[in-house]
Amino acid sequence: MRSVLFALIVFAGSVQANKRAAEMKMSLESSLSPSSSSSLELNPSAAHRGDEEDADAEDARVPRVPRGSKHKQRERDAHRHPRPHPDAFFTTPRAFNGSLRVHNPLHPLTEESYSAYAVMLLALIVFSAGIVGNLALVCIVSHNYYLKSTWNCALASLAFWDFMLLFFCLPVVIFNELTKRRLMGDLSCRIVPYVEVTSLGVTTFTLCALSIDRFHAVTSVQPRLQQVESCQSILAKLSVIWVGSLVLATPELLMWRLEQEVSPRTGLPVDSCGQQPSVTLPETLYSLVLTYHQARMWWTFGCFFCLPLLFTGACQLLTRHVTDENAKSKAVRPSSMSSSSSSASSSLKKQRRERQLTRTVVALASIYAVCSLPENVWNFVLAYAGVEVGVATKALLALIGQFLLFVRAAATPVLLLCICRSLGQAFMDCCCCCCDECLPDPSSSSMSSSTNLLYFSTSIFFIDPSLLPYRNTKKL
Repeated sequence: MRSVLFALIVFAGSVQANKRAAEMKMSLESSLSPSSSSSLELNPSAAHRGDEEDADAEDARVPRVPRGSKHKQRERDAHRHPRPHPDAFFTTPRAFNGSLRVHNPLHPLTEESYSAYAVMLLALIVFSAGIVGNLALVCIVSHNYYLKSTWNCALASLAFWDFMLLFFCLPVVIFNELTKRRLMGDLSCRIVPYVEVTSLGVTTFTLCALSIDRFHAVTSVQPRLQQVESCQSILAKLSVIWVGSLVLATPELLMWRLEQEVSPRTGLPVDSCGQQPSVTLPETLYSLVLTYHQARMWWTFGCFFCLPLLFTGACQLLTRHVTDENAKSKAVRPSSMSSSSSSASSSLKKQRRERQLTRTVVALASIYAVCSLPENVWNFVLAYAGVEVGVATKALLALIGQFLLFVRAAATPVLLLCICRSLGQAFMDCCCCCCDECLPDPSSSSMSSSTNLLYFSTSIFFIDPSLLPYRNTKKL
């Protein structure tokens, strides 16, 4: 029995000796390996002990603080992780996230800064004039009861969409041009073209509706009474313009995507919007968007350029022809059948008003054609003339096209306030009510009322006796 126990003890001791020898061999191999990571993996306990020894050595170097001190741990942390000097904080380069790294052309001042300041100044002028003019036009029509007609509400609807275009799209475009980054990322790449195309649709259908209204006013046999229309009737007519424009611009939401690349000159990220339908769309929807993408140039040219201009031109020619025929028929009539002077003056006022409204439609169509023609011209030249241009030139042409769209949105309300006499007079009255100089002086008004009262009382006493009725003055 004793021999058996002795044999077991000897066997256990030999196993323990073999285990220690294997551990010593593994530690030697880990110390001889060149990679620090492998050494940590083979002997993590040794690495942990080494870290603890380093921490203890660092604690030994830290100056001792009395046990009762409240700032013991804080001072130890400050000694282990010292804060950088304030000067080093501003001079030492730091790694920023890609979303924060933007290009600043305004500082330091270079040749690029002059063009950046020019773009900012032009954008500020267009933005200020457009916002003030469109808001004024919308407020005038909405707050004036006698201006709530289909004609004026159509102009106010056009001003509202021009305001949306300037307020939401112009800052995004200018920020992208200056910093080469896109506000709101992929969302702005989809929303900005959608609002731009919707504004084009509203302008197109508004010009067509105004041309139809002018032609119907001239060719109608019965005279049209100037009366205030109900809100339901006006909204029903405007909903056709709005819904049609929003539906026709829907493919723009699915066609644009955000593209990012790194500039080789500055090393900063550059954002751009490309016309590339997403492959994650359903097959039917993807084919429709791809067809729209291929026919987008001709669709924009035909629907948003040719249609309003041809429609307006045809209606104006027919209106002028009908007007000339009516003038000739009135001239042939005998003089005995001529109307009285009052009816002649009313018809003359009506003719002036009709000519004024006709000039308004022609002016809107003209400014729309001037601002839309350049973009359509260079689109066809680049597509069919075989002209090769660089990426920078294409970006510059796209920026000019967007700026012309913003200029049209800012110039339209100014033109309407200058041509339409009723809108311009209402705007001037609103401005005069806001100015202190235009308000009546209470002292002057009281003096004028007292003067009128004195004149009335003196006129009673100094009235001509011959104008009085005959009265018997004989004494009784």
